[in-house]
Amino acid sequence: MTRNVMDLFFKPASVAVIGASNKRNSIGRVLLENLKTSGFTGAVYPINPNYPEIIGYPAYHNITEVGEPIDLAVIAIPIQDVPDVLGQCGQAGVPAAIIISAGGREIGEAGQQIEARIAQAAQAANIRYLGPNSMGIFCPLTDLNVSLMSYPSRQGKIAVISQSGAICNTILGWANRKNLGFSHFINIGSMADLDFDDFIDYLGNEINTKSIVIYMESLNHHRQFMSAARSVSRVKPIIVMKTGRSPAGARASAAHTGALAGEDAAYSAAFRRAGIIRVNTFTQLFDCAEALGKMRRPIGGALGVITNAGGPGVMAVDAISSWNLEPATLSSETLARLNDFLPSYWSRSNPIDLMGDATAEDYLKTLDICLTASETNGLIVILAAQALTDPMGIAKAMAPQLQSQGKPVLAVWMGGEDVAKGLKILNEAGIPTFETPEQAVDTYMEMYFYNRHLELIQETPPQQSSDVRINARQGRSFITQCLERGARALTELESKAILSAYGIPINPTVAAASPGEAAHAAQELGYPVVLKILSAEITSPSDQGGVRFYLRTEAEVKTAYEQIVAEYQAHYPDARLLGVTVQAQERRPDLELHLSCKLDPHFGPLIIFGWGGVYTEALQDFALDLPPLNLPLARRLIQKTKIFKLLQGYRHIPPVDIDVLADILVRLSQLATDCPEIVELDINPLILTGGRPVAVDARLSIAPSPVPAPRHLIISPYPNQYESDLLLRDGTPVLLRPIKPEDEPLVYRLLQSCSEQTIYFRYFQRIKKFTHDLLIRFTQNDYDREIALIAVGQPPGPPLMLGVVRLVMTPSREKGEFAILVGDPWQGKGLGATFMERIIDVAKDYGVRYLYGDVLLENEPMLGMMKRLGFSSRKNYEEGTFRVEMRL
Repeated sequence: MTRNVMDLFFKPASVAVIGASNKRNSIGRVLLENLKTSGFTGAVYPINPNYPEIIGYPAYHNITEVGEPIDLAVIAIPIQDVPDVLGQCGQAGVPAAIIISAGGREIGEAGQQIEARIAQAAQAANIRYLGPNSMGIFCPLTDLNVSLMSYPSRQGKIAVISQSGAICNTILGWANRKNLGFSHFINIGSMADLDFDDFIDYLGNEINTKSIVIYMESLNHHRQFMSAARSVSRVKPIIVMKTGRSPAGARASAAHTGALAGEDAAYSAAFRRAGIIRVNTFTQLFDCAEALGKMRRPIGGALGVITNAGGPGVMAVDAISSWNLEPATLSSETLARLNDFLPSYWSRSNPIDLMGDATAEDYLKTLDICLTASETNGLIVILAAQALTDPMGIAKAMAPQLQSQGKPVLAVWMGGEDVAKGLKILNEAGIPTFETPEQAVDTYMEMYFYNRHLELIQETPPQQSSDVRINARQGRSFITQCLERGARALTELESKAILSAYGIPINPTVAAASPGEAAHAAQELGYPVVLKILSAEITSPSDQGGVRFYLRTEAEVKTAYEQIVAEYQAHYPDARLLGVTVQAQERRPDLELHLSCKLDPHFGPLIIFGWGGVYTEALQDFALDLPPLNLPLARRLIQKTKIFKLLQGYRHIPPVDIDVLADILVRLSQLATDCPEIVELDINPLILTGGRPVAVDARLSIAPSPVPAPRHLIISPYPNQYESDLLLRDGTPVLLRPIKPEDEPLVYRLLQSCSEQTIYFRYFQRIKKFTHDLLIRFTQNDYDREIALIAVGQPPGPPLMLGVVRLVMTPSREKGEFAILVGDPWQGKGLGATFMERIIDVAKDYGVRYLYGDVLLENEPMLGMMKRLGFSSRKNYEEGTFRVEMRL
């Protein structure tokens, strides 16, 4: 019930400007003027010992002299003085600060030391801060401008977080021309304390923010960012423009995987799994921001195109085709209605070409028909300036009709200055406008595929899938033994043993330490066979002549053994040779694939799929994703590659069962999930012969992991380790398990069955309607920060949800807040106490040190249960609650 410190950055009752000045064009003067002219109605306290008053406000020598509560301090002084000032803010009880001062880490080691001192001072003073090197914040919703950004901005539904101050002003200038407003605007600065994840979390709960636009140059806390983005993107679109797309993060590796999984590819995969729309250019960023601010999100990809010129219509169709879609096919009824008034020579298809002499009435009638046509999900209306065209008149006539309809409509007015007045009318009416058909189509499709993608990511794969039969104990045992004897690069035989434990198909492989052993192994496997050098230090034997194929007799095997060993002893005298492996020779493959796993320093394991064999690096046909994977995610990964077309069957190549390949990827993902020690894993090639997949070459490298599974993953899997069975006191069988996205109907039925008092005791307010958006927040949790255990009735009873207990943790996991709700029919049967015992165990497992919750004073049964469980309590008369708490 305590106030969220993030509120103080956007809804402060009072602001102190430290470094305020009367000197014109100074930072301190601009900050104070912007605060004054924004219409802020709270108390303002300029802090500067050199002035008695500044632009009409009484000034103070020191913030400790104010003597009134201060919510937010804005600091614009030399950065070396900031630590001392933060100490003074702590004495004055200031909880939040924005540090405008520059000269931190951006100048090198000296600046990093200053930032370290700032962090220590802020922590000692219990202050959360934005910056250093921030241009500040403005919030049109609260008439607050504590920034160096002086562009006026109207209220809107878009929040902007930018890592660049210059970009802030660029976006604001563009938005004013487009008549676009914002709910929040944040220049995040150096992110020494508050980071992207903090603001995403906050904006996710702001009812006046409908979408979030981010300009990003780098990330500090990758896992926290993913956790926040995954949580919020399910209910609000997040658009990111991430700069630095060069392959600087790619590193060559022993198994060649590093060259494929560069830094930018990892970012793209992470954004995709977080439900983020990634754009590559400012134009795309602006276009998507405008669309989010002005139109409803599309529910389908069937676009209708209305145009007065053939060329732009063709451009729109080409753009639609680039998304592997076709324009909407017009029904016979729609065609008949259009035939009634359009000239006989109109196109009679989509795009609907109204011709160059189209009038405002032609556009309006066509719009009316297409907006009511069931076969179209959205429209793109194109106007190209021509001799008989009235761009302003058509825009003026269209604007009211477009404002009052439900389908998304995007306008393309082409012609520069000739259409400028028409564009202004459309922008003022809140209609998204674009300069080219391609821009409009791409923006529409980004919104559409965002909605489709959310459906896929709503299911969080489990930590250990019951659908995949594996021998995890064996695989982990092999890795542990290799680590114990100091191995880091595993031999092919060791690697295949681990893969085999996870059910990944491999060709039979046997070690041989002499020509005779090799011949015996060949006899057992059956001819023909392959011989490969066996050494952990030789990672690509085929590149170095260490392989002999299609050996058909005992003599050939013995000769091949002696040749391979002799050559390697001559060329690699220091290599530790263990002999050779004898492997079953597979038939010539139809296709060769490459499957691998690479440990990224920021995003954890990356699963890679693509074209394999000797041309892997040359062809660069691959796609990557983050574990954990399930079958739908694995199928989507395969479909992203060019080789997918061949996998469906092509000429002499038979089609492959994609689900079989997807199953192998899920198993590989499970191995990466279970074993944080895997640094790199490479299966190249996995051959396909007659549609049958077999891994014929594999390499692993391992190292001790600083964190246990699954903490090495950047996406927390469904924690099925917290599933358990329970009998209530009356004998009702119950399954306790973490909540899942698909539990929304169960949650709704439970809440509908609860009495008003039960709802009030849980939510501290009367709630008449539980909306879909609210239920999404209940059920679609990121398990890294929030976990809810639900009780579901088991046979012979109905599968009803009986109650829920929720744990929400701070990013550091220092604190965790719990909340509990038990449906009225199941109260008093021991479920509440069991819930609390289990959630205490979960909190301990997550490393939470302080567990707390708020209980209304009149909720005596809950207070009694808390006392029996060992919670202490303290009363908050102002809020009418007890804070119950426990040190773990």
